[in-house]
Amino acid sequence: MDVDFRTWYDQLIKPPWTPPPWMIGLIWSILYPLIAISFGYVFLQVIRGKIPAWVAIPFLINLVANLLFMPIFSGWKNLWLASVDVVVVWLSIPWAMWTIWPYAQWVALFQVPYLCWVTIATTLMLYILFANP
Repeated sequence: MDVDFRTWYDQLIKPPWTPPPWMIGLIWSILYPLIAISFGYVFLQVIRGKIPAWVAIPFLINLVANLLFMPIFSGWKNLWLASVDVVVVWLSIPWAMWTIWPYAQWVALFQVPYLCWVTIATTLMLYILFANP
């Protein structure tokens, strides 16, 4: 994180319940392995032809949107686009859970902590968006 981003981020109006940076890092360090295992399984099963390719669409959308969030938020410092992006991440999780359920319920269940965290992150992002005109 560059100094410019830290200065900019520290000046944003945030809710009093904003998690400290160390907690955000800890949460993602737990979630990323769950995401890697479950998404990897889905993509591998699609490649092997064991599940239809359309099942992987919400996982792919989620992955791309998740990867784009930090460049949009911290690089471009674009609150509107970052908010749209995090909503895409949030909406794609239950969609992914729904599409994979008939094929691998454990993958859907692996998304529950991810959905919980992204719900908090989405709420936080939308608060920041509307509190910082």
